[in-house]
Amino acid sequence: MKFFDVLVIGELNVDIILNQIQGFPVIGKEIIAEKMNITLGSSSAIFASNLSSFDTKVAFLGKIGEDNFADIVISSLQQKNVNTDAIIKTQEYKTGLTVVMNYDMDRANVTYPGAMEHLSVHEITDTLLLKAKHLHLSSVFLQTLLLKDIEELFQRAKNLGLTTSMDPQWDPLEKWNLDLEKLLPYIDVFMPNTEEFKHLTQTDTIIEGLKKVKSFANTIIIKDGENGAHLWNGKELISKPALLNDNVVDCIGAGDSFDAGFISEYIKGTNLERCLEIGNVAGALNTTGFGGTSAFENIDQIKKLAIEKFLYPI
Repeated sequence: MKFFDVLVIGELNVDIILNQIQGFPVIGKEIIAEKMNITLGSSSAIFASNLSSFDTKVAFLGKIGEDNFADIVISSLQQKNVNTDAIIKTQEYKTGLTVVMNYDMDRANVTYPGAMEHLSVHEITDTLLLKAKHLHLSSVFLQTLLLKDIEELFQRAKNLGLTTSMDPQWDPLEKWNLDLEKLLPYIDVFMPNTEEFKHLTQTDTIIEGLKKVKSFANTIIIKDGENGAHLWNGKELISKPALLNDNVVDCIGAGDSFDAGFISEYIKGTNLERCLEIGNVAGALNTTGFGGTSAFENIDQIKKLAIEKFLYPI
């Protein structure tokens, strides 16, 4: 019996988001931010929260400290109906924290990883995996202990009958140390953005990158910001345009929201092109609220907002 549609494994942290910043930080000087929000952070948590809002049963496994930030993480996920029973608390490390400095359509982040670096593959049991239909992993480069065993995790998940997806996210060390040839055969949907994909494949273009991995990869989704998103289905590259918002609140979590929209349809067996379109809608909806999750309440609200803002039926 499957208790969850999707098990999300990933990093957990709180975001302190600064907006309307008067200039750029300079060592030895102080600048002012006119607005601040403290909210649930981490790409994985944003993905899980928004996926749950698409009427999907979601559970989360990650590692946090035993502190006030941990309380924010747990309560925020539970408010989005994400099951938190598998989240591991430790007294050894503090909960992760990211300071986000927003500048129009771009941002600068500073992250303290804390407990997220110390999740081990041995803490991800077969018993837990068997409770889910699908496994999704985000931000592997921030989970340094798990990174070295990533192939084992996905191979085990596939052997247990789960479908799988992964959004690698940015590598802060810019080493891009993933063995794609060993890893991608076990990932049903690989979901980097354009820059991440080019770094991971050590190429200058999407086409060159696909040539390097197409013999051993399954479905690849490449998020391309205002240019929309691209789908490699094993035979051809299909692109869908972005839905643009003229009144962007912020872009934090837009890629994670895209993932949530895509996977919400993928686990239903929906046509991949339709999955791509719903991903684009979710990424656009993300920009109508702050912090990555505030634009997603429930499926009825999502459908209503998609029509009102983008004239797009879900």
